[in-house]
This record gives sequence, structure tokens and C-alpha cells, in this order.
Amino acid sequence: MTTRLILATRNQHKVAELRDILGDAGLDVELVGADAYPEIPDVPETGITFAENALLKAHALARATGLPAVADDSGLCVDVLGGAPGILSARWSGKHGDDRANLDLLLAQLSDIAPEHRGAHFFCAAALALPDGTERVVEGRLLGTLRTTPAGDGGFGYDPILQPLGETRTCAELTPAEKNAISHRGQAFRALAPVVKDLIG
Repeated sequence: MTTRLILATRNQHKVAELRDILGDAGLDVELVGADAYPEIPDVPETGITFAENALLKAHALARATGLPAVADDSGLCVDVLGGAPGILSARWSGKHGDDRANLDLLLAQLSDIAPEHRGAHFFCAAALALPDGTERVVEGRLLGTLRTTPAGDGGFGYDPILQPLGETRTCAELTPAEKNAISHRGQAFRALAPVVKDLIG
């Protein structure tokens, strides 16, 4: 019997990405997004770490649906800012989800930082929670440096300014397939596949 697994997102690209990864791992699970359960409200991200936020969302969905649930939380961590914006990445400028304002504010804050000190990474924590309270968290990181001006029109968020290590292009200049192969979320989801296999088969 196929197990249904719910991913705490209404982003169909994210659902498709995890579905492909689980399929490549040979897992026979039916993955659906949170929009399959529109009556369940979104969970506030009140944690102070990526892992806490991912677990909050996964446990809430597992409790509400009685199904195993996966959730992730991710953001940009800048070395000279002590890891900020971090969990505040999506609302760094004060308004949630205003990618351009977030990007512009961060670039302004880093305007006098020399290239050799512009190290940063995208971080993702992915959590699996079962209805019985069992939980697991895995992580993924994409290391890079921050450009002084945005480049590329792919991706979203801070993709136009993060240049992955060993790459001459920003994340926003990579093809979706190239980005998925190295992304923090892709790494975390791939690390999650054996955990899903172990816990729910």
C-alpha cells in the first residue's frame, strides 16, 4: 500500500522537486502539498532556528492530518553579519516576501565589505514528523560569495547575488536543473530520502 506523505508548502515546484527525489530513491510514496488540505491554516514560523521552524510546520501538519509530514525552512546566512539574515531572510526589509527590497537592503548593508569578506551560504533544514511524535531533521548548505550587484533573472529571493563556490555565475543565472543539483534544498531533500525510507518505507 502506498503511503501518503504531505509537504508543508503550497509551492508546486517544491512538491515536484521532492517527488522526483523520492522517486529517484525508489520510494513508493504519494507526495502531496499543503493545498491538498486547504482547511488547515498555515503554521506561524515562531522558532528561532531553521530546524525549529521546520519541525513546527511538520508536527502541526502530522497532527492535523494523521499523516507523516515534511517541512523545510531556509534562508541566506552572511558571514560578516554573524549568520543574518538567517531565519529572517524572507522579511529582512520588514515586509514578508518582498524579494527586491530584501536584496537591496542587504546589498546596502554590505556596500563597503571587500570581496574576500563576502562569504555566505544558503541553508536549509528539512524535517520529517510522524503522527506519533517521531521526528528527524536533516540539513543542506550551498556555500558561496555575494556579488555587489544582482545578475540573472532565474530563481528568486537572494539567488541573483549568491555565486556558488567554483561557479562564475550566480544562482539566478543557473538553469533550474543546475541549481537543483547543488541547492541547499536539494541537498536537504536528498538527505531526507533515506530517512523517509527508514521510518515509513
